[in-house]
Amino acid sequence: MQTLATILVALVALEHLYILYIEMFAWETKGKETFKGSLAPELFKPTKTLAANQGLYNGFLAAGLIWSLLIEDHHWRLYVGVFFLTCVIVAGIYGAVTASKKIFFVQALPAIVALVVLHL
Repeated sequence: MQTLATILVALVALEHLYILYIEMFAWETKGKETFKGSLAPELFKPTKTLAANQGLYNGFLAAGLIWSLLIEDHHWRLYVGVFFLTCVIVAGIYGAVTASKKIFFVQALPAIVALVVLHL
């Protein structure tokens, strides 16, 4: 079960690195594709800096999850993993309530699954 938990935490971290990439470096290209229907096309250019700021926060989430995978002490590895997965879940739920329900399934649900498996 530990191996599965590690894989799931790593996948959530990779997802947030990908979100970082979209929001910080590809907002006007890949961001338009990803968020079409959620944001008017003419708003991508003026919101580029705001998106980059969001991307930076996603990078911090990814960094914390990756850090949790590198900790050797089982208890601290669990504590740090739980903290950052919970942050992802809260961000995903907030995004689902305020922006798009799709965010729950893309962001929060994978973190919830990883958190459950981490506790098994």
